[in-house]
Amino acid sequence: MKLLIAFSLLMVLTVFQEHISCFSLNLPASPGYYQDGDFVIGGLFSLRASAGNIRIRRFDYTDINYIPEYVHVYLTKHYQHILAMVFAIKNINKNPNILFNVSLGFYLFNVDFLEMKAMESSMSLLSGESPPVPNYSCRPEKTDKMVAVIGGISTGISTQISRVLSLYNIPQISYAPFDQSLGTRVQLQSPYQFPVHTTALYQGIIQLLLYFSWVWVGLVISDDMKGELFLRDITEEMKNHGLCVAFAQKVPDIPTKDTVNKKLLFERFTLTCVIVAFGDSYSLLRFVNNIIGYTFFRNVWITTSDWDLTMFTYYRNNTLLTFGGLSFSLHVDDILEFKDFLESVQPRKYPHDIFIQEVWSILFKCPYLYPHRFVERSQCEQNGSLSTRPFHDWDMNTSHYSYKVHAAVHAIAQALHEELSLRVEGDSHDKSVLQAPLPWKLHPFLQKGQLGRNTNAGNVVNKEVSATKLDILNYQSLPSGTEAQVKVGEFVFESHSVQHLSLNDKLINWGKYHKETPVSVCSHSCPLGFWKTLVEGKPFCCFDCVPCPDGEIANETDMDHCIKCPEDKYPNKQRNQCLPKIKAFLSHEDTLGAVLASVAISLSAFSAMILGLFIHYRDTPIVRANNRNLSYLLLVSLMLCFFCSLIFIGQPSTVTCVLRQVMFGVVFSVAVSAILAKTFIVVVAFKAIKPGSTLQMWMVTRLSNAIVCCGSLIQVCICAVWLGTYPPFPDVDMQSEFGQIILLCNEGSILAFYCVLGYLGFLASLSLFIAFLARRLPDSFNEAKTITFSMLFFCSVWISFVPAYLSSKGKTMVAVEILSILASSSTLLGCIFLPKCYVILLRSGGHSRKNLFK
Repeated sequence: MKLLIAFSLLMVLTVFQEHISCFSLNLPASPGYYQDGDFVIGGLFSLRASAGNIRIRRFDYTDINYIPEYVHVYLTKHYQHILAMVFAIKNINKNPNILFNVSLGFYLFNVDFLEMKAMESSMSLLSGESPPVPNYSCRPEKTDKMVAVIGGISTGISTQISRVLSLYNIPQISYAPFDQSLGTRVQLQSPYQFPVHTTALYQGIIQLLLYFSWVWVGLVISDDMKGELFLRDITEEMKNHGLCVAFAQKVPDIPTKDTVNKKLLFERFTLTCVIVAFGDSYSLLRFVNNIIGYTFFRNVWITTSDWDLTMFTYYRNNTLLTFGGLSFSLHVDDILEFKDFLESVQPRKYPHDIFIQEVWSILFKCPYLYPHRFVERSQCEQNGSLSTRPFHDWDMNTSHYSYKVHAAVHAIAQALHEELSLRVEGDSHDKSVLQAPLPWKLHPFLQKGQLGRNTNAGNVVNKEVSATKLDILNYQSLPSGTEAQVKVGEFVFESHSVQHLSLNDKLINWGKYHKETPVSVCSHSCPLGFWKTLVEGKPFCCFDCVPCPDGEIANETDMDHCIKCPEDKYPNKQRNQCLPKIKAFLSHEDTLGAVLASVAISLSAFSAMILGLFIHYRDTPIVRANNRNLSYLLLVSLMLCFFCSLIFIGQPSTVTCVLRQVMFGVVFSVAVSAILAKTFIVVVAFKAIKPGSTLQMWMVTRLSNAIVCCGSLIQVCICAVWLGTYPPFPDVDMQSEFGQIILLCNEGSILAFYCVLGYLGFLASLSLFIAFLARRLPDSFNEAKTITFSMLFFCSVWISFVPAYLSSKGKTMVAVEILSILASSSTLLGCIFLPKCYVILLRSGGHSRKNLFK
């Protein structure tokens, strides 16, 4: 395949040969800067960004029409690249031990950033004439000495240079940023490259974003293959580290049509505070033209040193100062004595340098470029110093491009030294032996020396790289009034597991709009007590903050899920901490517990007083009527009912839990059974006094006793079964009351509990029914009426108890049961015995047996 391409290109050049000779064309020259030497190294550099001159050639190749080129911007800082090559060759020529007293020369061209011009200049290096004559060596004294070429500054320029030089197998060292695709673009001999781990740059950017917690970031990239690769890789890395891309703006370079929608671009810039820009000064030139003058942008820019934004500040004073920015630059050591050399550079010292006059006129505002403007002569002194120029025009520090050019010259010199060493015998320094070698013979020495071969990514200079160190620079205006790139940190990358970022925040100038470290997030951080919920249709960095649900907390910011508190703890009001729950139960110290206990004791005492009253007046007809023993039993059971409620107050235990329900069920069964027996006696007593009645009172008495015993015994059996199967036990309720652990008694068998209540309801209903039937008996003293009212209230209380009990929780449930016991017991005591007490104390004289049955 390579041979086919080479053959095709040679055929094209042969066609040119038939129509063109070295001096047959009267073409305007694009001259180069030539310095003679025994060996010559070519150099192709980019000093301007221009549209280029358009040449329209007729079919016979003899007439050419020109459209003058348009210069977008003069890249004066790039002149340092040429000076780095001149300085390196000068030092090598001073050292006789390197090239055996033979000298190096150079042949330099400015190709701007035009690929067409790069190919044309490459052909000029081969023909020795500018403009070039393909397939001709018009000046053998130049072309026969050519051993290698250094250039270009970008992948596109390097590719076009290599397409020409590879036909002649001339070594080419590119000082462009490392591009792994460069070897695949060139089908023949690939150019050598200086390796820089692109992974180091990606990781440096990622670590910087993480350091400042910038999670919502915009991307501006050049619209080319390198920009696409950067977008793919950096997007993947950002996603892996929890960072999001707010937008990705591709910027076409100058020759193509401007497709950037400025309105959309400005709207995108408002989406985020931080923007990462990737590209070089030329590929992003159109982007700079679009934003220059719009100083309202408040974005912070993260760039690489390949995009020198400082050189565009002449468009508008202090344009860059409206932007806060950090730039990653490959760390390079200063070239020894290079800064002194730069300070000594002046046009009069290099009269053959065709580039210095143009650069000098720009740096010192000379009339060379501005013939129609009046410029003071003092500003155009030929003996001025580059060190006095502002930073946006010139930098005295060694750029990484200059460092690469300097290193490339020494790599070529070393390869020449090794090749010449094979031809020099002993100490012979015969000039005829030391003729310029064929360029292709340097390849083995370049590869085995400082250059390494990599078939997938082109040739690589210094392939063995243990670690990559990147300086982090910040453009600042110093108090002295000068400008400078201040080093504020560095990033050292060895591997994904071994990397280190160091940064001095206090040294960073964030620009005009930011006095402190800016924030770049899609959604602000969720505070403690809140968790993140993703917003539909947006990246994961965009979210809403939602309070944690009940029983859960978020003790860190930006939590994806809330943490549920243990059962014995509860969240505080802010829901950022779990607090121990307080054990709670109805105690005697509580106001409610104290009131209920006081009421229960008071009613018990009142029952005891009535019992004493009845015992004292036991021989009166009102006490003897209706079986006074049942009255005693009922009063005692009511007294126990009141005392029974006291067991419900206090911390539950196994004994109290069992006694609560059993004592309640049995005591109430005795009380209600006694009332049932009294109701039965009321009816039977009136039947017993009728003439001819066969009922005897003694039988009535025994029957009433049987009713009480049977009614109580059945309840005892129910309680026994309850205790034998699933008895009540102490339990805790952690959910009913917020922040509290309710200590309570679990009834165990709910069925048995409601069987106890149901049986009490049955006895009460039976008593109510019999008493209701006896309501029309003689009313001089009719106990059936009071029993009817008491049972009616009693049933009403316990019917209301069921829904109230089921709907209450915690201490309220216990209080409801105590109130039901006190209310129902008080109803029985008041309705049945208070009327009798009234008769005994106030009307005892009129209640004889005779008056009783009137």
